[in-house]
Amino acid sequence: MLTFTIRRLLLAIPTLIFISLVIFLLLEASPGDPLGDVPLTVPPEVKEKMREALGLGQAWYIRYVLWLKQFFWVEPLYWFDQAFGTGFSDGMQRIISFQSRSPVFDVIAQRVPQTLIVVGMSYLVGVMIAIPIGILSAYKQYSWFDQLGTFVSMIGFSMPTFFTGVVLIIIFGVKLQWFPSVYDTTLEVRDWDSFLAQVRQMVMPVAVLALYNAAQISRFMRASMLDNLGQDYVRTARAKGLGERTVVLKHVLRNSLIPVVTVIALGLPTVFGGAIITEQVFKVNGLGQLLISAIHANDIPMVLTLTFIFAILIVTFTLIADILYGVLDPRIRYD
Repeated sequence: MLTFTIRRLLLAIPTLIFISLVIFLLLEASPGDPLGDVPLTVPPEVKEKMREALGLGQAWYIRYVLWLKQFFWVEPLYWFDQAFGTGFSDGMQRIISFQSRSPVFDVIAQRVPQTLIVVGMSYLVGVMIAIPIGILSAYKQYSWFDQLGTFVSMIGFSMPTFFTGVVLIIIFGVKLQWFPSVYDTTLEVRDWDSFLAQVRQMVMPVAVLALYNAAQISRFMRASMLDNLGQDYVRTARAKGLGERTVVLKHVLRNSLIPVVTVIALGLPTVFGGAIITEQVFKVNGLGQLLISAIHANDIPMVLTLTFIFAILIVTFTLIADILYGVLDPRIRYD
């Protein structure tokens, strides 16, 4: 397992570099100009100096190599200096946003807590709901519970998040006025009342994302459980006199989790992509909203950095899923 992990980590380096190059070239070829909003009254020579100040006067390969250096070397050094009070990054140029003229990672660090609170909670709730529903639906196949779970899963998976978000806003935010329809990102939890206010404004965006995630994961869990419930080792375990709870939760569930682990691990980074729309609907000032505003402003450093971070998350959680295979099933070995 250790050899496999090291090999995958070494393979991830050229993979991520290739992904970053593709993202950079796509952004380079995309239409739009970061200085497109500059008034027409600005003289051409001033506009050219502004372009050079943004580094757009250099060749694309020079800017790409510079960005790689800043992402993998300058930014880690800066955060190391902030943590331990050293000065290794003094005088080095960080990745600067075209839109805000602030370091990209500083802006991302400000938005991460909002995204983690909403998206992280929604994914946790979705997984906690999906796995028990999938287990019970498979064990009680074709029962009323299975039929109801299938119906709810089809609704949650087929309807886009922007539609369910608007429906919840109309019903619970406008008509019933149970929850606020706009997420207040300036709210600070200091006492019990502010904590309840935070919970109230999280209910609808968390419910939208949790329904979508639970619908997908529960279907995978049900299918995997059904596949294992008919195996010979299950009949053998029952013939030995093992209790039904032991057979299902100890033997069947452990083998059934192997394919579901992939869905859960790979679904975690993709939730950030799905949260882009949900954050727009509920006005959550998170990474999704930041990416949308950066795309509209042709903020290439911000878009490039955010999309590459998403790629890193996907590669990382794919590796975690592969490692968990060996943990869940001793028959799987990579060495």
